[in-house]
Amino acid sequence: MSGPLGILAGGGHLPRRLVELCQSDGRGAFVVAIEDNTEASTVEGVDHLWIKLGQTKRALDALRGAGVSELVMIGPVKRPTLSELRPDAYTLKALTKIKFNRLGDDGILGTLVKTLETEGFTVRGVDELMGDLLAVAGPYGRCVPDEQAQSDIERGIAVVQAMGAADVGQATVIQNGIVLGVEATEGTDALLERCGPLRRDGLGGVLVKLSKPGQERRADLPTVGVKTVEAAAAAGLRGIAIEAGGTLVVDTDAVARAADRAGLFLVGIDLSA
Repeated sequence: MSGPLGILAGGGHLPRRLVELCQSDGRGAFVVAIEDNTEASTVEGVDHLWIKLGQTKRALDALRGAGVSELVMIGPVKRPTLSELRPDAYTLKALTKIKFNRLGDDGILGTLVKTLETEGFTVRGVDELMGDLLAVAGPYGRCVPDEQAQSDIERGIAVVQAMGAADVGQATVIQNGIVLGVEATEGTDALLERCGPLRRDGLGGVLVKLSKPGQERRADLPTVGVKTVEAAAAAGLRGIAIEAGGTLVVDTDAVARAADRAGLFLVGIDLSA
């Protein structure tokens, strides 16, 4: 389609990478940046609008004014409480139609996708535009899981799938079959920081990070990068398992080098096998 790509930008480095991809393709982009979430560098040299969460009508009007017909949601957004939201009339009307306080992140994001489609936009997935970031099956780097680590991975898969069915989180840390922690609203980095002091004696644990069953793939695909590897190492873990075809890996070569430096494994697992 013609016209700039609309980018609803959360935090992290991926939104900026998508901006640069649009610029290199000559398409251009219009970024809706969210206060207290989007990094300032994301909007450098690109048309953009800063909004507060809840200013939906302002964002939609700006996107239409910029000639946007296709949108991508990319980067994590801190989920506000109802008391923190200052919704405009449009947002308030939408919230009255859903049980906001009973929905998990994927439920809320799925509702947002449907709302955007109702408004006439086409919502694209990050993996459609940046498919080279999708994890592949097999190890990244030199290290591979041993028998105990493989057992922890299988335990972690069962835990995350059970959590995901309830739309709770995308990751867990397992050590020798024991669940040290599960991801909730705090995110993976905070999960790893919390699990470090809980480490038991013996071989380190494993971080398992997967998509939720039936997840809306156009929003909030699980993501790992160098920071994830470094945080896992700092927590005393010996490996990370991610879903092949369902997790984004930011800068594959750098992530593999970071894993080798830390002496831990990073492996893509094929859940369809």
